[in-house]
Amino acid sequence: MPEPRRILLGVCGGVAAYKAAELVRELQRRGAEVRVMMTRAAQEFVRPLTFAALTGHKVYTSMWETSEDQAAMEHIEQAQWAEVLVIAPATAHTLARLSAGLADDLLSTTYLATDARVVLAPAMNVKMWNHAATRANLETLERRGHRIVAPGSGYLACGMTGDGRLADTEAIVQAAFEQEPERVASVDPASAAQDLAGETVLVTAGGTREPIDAVRFIGNRSSGRMGYALAEAAQRRGARVILVSAARTLPAPAGCEVMPVETAEDMHAAVLYRLPEATIVIKAAAVSDFRVREVSASKLHREAPRKIELEPTEDIVRSVIERRAPGTLVIAFAAEMGLDVERAQEKLRRKGADAIFLNDISQQGVGFDADRNAGVFLSEAAEVRLPEMSKSEVADRILDEIVLLRAAKAVAR
Repeated sequence: MPEPRRILLGVCGGVAAYKAAELVRELQRRGAEVRVMMTRAAQEFVRPLTFAALTGHKVYTSMWETSEDQAAMEHIEQAQWAEVLVIAPATAHTLARLSAGLADDLLSTTYLATDARVVLAPAMNVKMWNHAATRANLETLERRGHRIVAPGSGYLACGMTGDGRLADTEAIVQAAFEQEPERVASVDPASAAQDLAGETVLVTAGGTREPIDAVRFIGNRSSGRMGYALAEAAQRRGARVILVSAARTLPAPAGCEVMPVETAEDMHAAVLYRLPEATIVIKAAAVSDFRVREVSASKLHREAPRKIELEPTEDIVRSVIERRAPGTLVIAFAAEMGLDVERAQEKLRRKGADAIFLNDISQQGVGFDADRNAGVFLSEAAEVRLPEMSKSEVADRILDEIVLLRAAKAVAR
């Protein structure tokens, strides 16, 4: 399937509407023919003439501003023309309308009438973005297969600080030009439900605890939910799953072999013990980088010296790569404060893993101790951005990429 060339850009009524002009230019630079459809509110921020001048096409604003013979068919014509429907900025109001299937203006009616791939780039106030209603609408739209380009974080036009800024133009353009239908088609739909049959997947999950004394420890906020979601998804898709878990509050996933561990040393030993059985290793655990050099056998009292000397823990990924059998895939995780792709790529090369999933733990409600996640799946040949979604959905998307990676390596051999 060739890269999309016909892109219909829907612009909604928010302060970020002015950024859509830059988006048009960048889409054109990449070779797309762009047409623009504006909501009534969007026209209060940017005039249609701006987009008409940029695109060389009429700007579509209403179902009732055309001649009588065209009025009823405008949404059908544009719906059939578009290969990709990009809505940026997508306001909370528009997301709610699309989620509910309303068709009360030209853009929402076109949305219902199109078979085009849909890319949504939300922008709104941080409170609106975090509201349960908006979250529910996003989940509904994600389940329909739409690509959500999550907003960035920073100073907002309303004067507040937080998530809600329209994503960078390059991120939206990249989403518009992603060839997702081809990627999905490359995995046989008839066998997709059991596409990991015959694989033994070893997953690590949770945050390790490194003791300080008899009662205290060094730890982190990892809940283990991402690792458990990966284990459950792999088991559903036909794999035998070994879960090495430092999580303490999650119920054991049905059908998985669970090995509970406490420290990084425990996890290192358990992973190497089960490694000969594994064909895929997914290192989703948040392993402590340091441990206390000398652990007190009793509880330290307030009057005791407060200096604690640390030493590095075992590098489990490196040990796995050094000892893995030929053909065993190793997927690392990198939890960072921000999506530093260059740093993650350097880590991927240094570790020698087959792929790495980079996720940003600085965002509220995403990553550590949360039900949702987002990030970038990086391999030697691919950089796939996963928008914010539930961890179970992220797990399946990661496994999709692993299946494709396995197939690519088989072809290369």
